[in-house]
Amino acid sequence: MNTTASIAHDTWRDDALCRQTDPEIFMPDKGGTTAPARRICLACPVRPACLDYAVDSQQRWGVWGGLGQKELRRLINQRTAA
Repeated sequence: MNTTASIAHDTWRDDALCRQTDPEIFMPDKGGTTAPARRICLACPVRPACLDYAVDSQQRWGVWGGLGQKELRRLINQRTAA
């Protein structure tokens, strides 16, 4: 795990668009849609930092950096295998 990303996570979170909306949309129920969360992520100025944090801290649930659970798990597995 990249400790720098985990220590500095608060700095990027201050500018995250998800802070301005309902956090529930980023953790949809099984079978629920991730589309609203992904739309917010696409416009977010800290999307790359969010995604890096999610991968470094192995967040396997929810929408992070515009990726859904399956995509996020795949990326985490790819980076840990490298």
